[in-house]
Amino acid sequence: MAATEAKVDPMKQFLVEPLLGQDWNIAGYNIAFTNSALWMTITAVLLFVFMLGGMKRELVPGRWQMTVESFTGFIDDMLDANVGKEGRKYVPYIFSLFMFILFANLLGLVPFGIVGVHPFTFTSHFTVTGIFAIMSFAIVLIVGFWKHGLHFFSLFVPSGTPLPMVFVIAPIEFVSFLFRPFSLALRLFVAMMAGHILLKVLSGFVIDGWSAGAGYGVLVGVPSFVLMIGISALEILVAGIQAYVFALLSSLYINDAEHLH
Repeated sequence: MAATEAKVDPMKQFLVEPLLGQDWNIAGYNIAFTNSALWMTITAVLLFVFMLGGMKRELVPGRWQMTVESFTGFIDDMLDANVGKEGRKYVPYIFSLFMFILFANLLGLVPFGIVGVHPFTFTSHFTVTGIFAIMSFAIVLIVGFWKHGLHFFSLFVPSGTPLPMVFVIAPIEFVSFLFRPFSLALRLFVAMMAGHILLKVLSGFVIDGWSAGAGYGVLVGVPSFVLMIGISALEILVAGIQAYVFALLSSLYINDAEHLH
C-alpha cells in the first residue's frame, strides 16, 4: 500500500487548476483564476520589481543597477548584430520577452510553494509559448507590410533564383514562413516540458526506491537523487538558453521584415 501511495504522476505538474476550487463561467468561457495565471502574475510582479530596483540611475551604479544594465546591453547588442541600427526600437519588446520567459523558466524550478501553491512552469504549455510566438510573428507581418507593402512577398523568392524555379521555391518558402511561429513556440514548450517530466520521473524513482527498503534506496534512490541534482543544474542553464533562443529567433524574424534580401 505504501508503494502505491508513493506513485508520482509526471504529468500532474502541468495540470491547470482553478485556485478557488471551482470554475467561473461566463457565456460558456471559463474565467477562473488558475495556478497558471497566478504564476504569470508573480513573474510579472517580480520582473517589475527587478527593473524598478535597477533604474535608479546612480552615478556609481550598484550591483542591482549593473545587473539590469547588463541585461539591457546584452539585448541591445544582440539586436544591433542581427537587425542593425533599426533594431534599437525593438529593444523594449525583445528585452521584455527575454526577461519574462527567463523569470518564468527559473520560477518554475523553485522547489517550494508559495501560500500552498506549488510553482507552475507556464512556459511548458504550448498555448502560452504560442501566444509569445504569435506576438513576434505579428510584428514581422505588420512591419514588413508597413515598410515594404506588397514587395514584402519578395521575401519568399531568394535573390538570384531562376524564373522557372520561382514557382517551386516560393511555395516552399511561404509554407516555411508560416511554420515559424509554430516551431518557435514548440521549441520552448518541448524543452521546458521534457526537463520537468524527467525531474518528476527521477523523483518517483527516489520515493519508490526508499519505499521498497533501504537496499533499493541505496541502489536506486541515491543515484536518482544525485542525477536529479545534475539535471536541476542543467535545467537552470536550459532556462536561460531557451529564453535567449526565443529572443534571438524573434530578432532574426524581425530582421527579415526590416531588410528584404
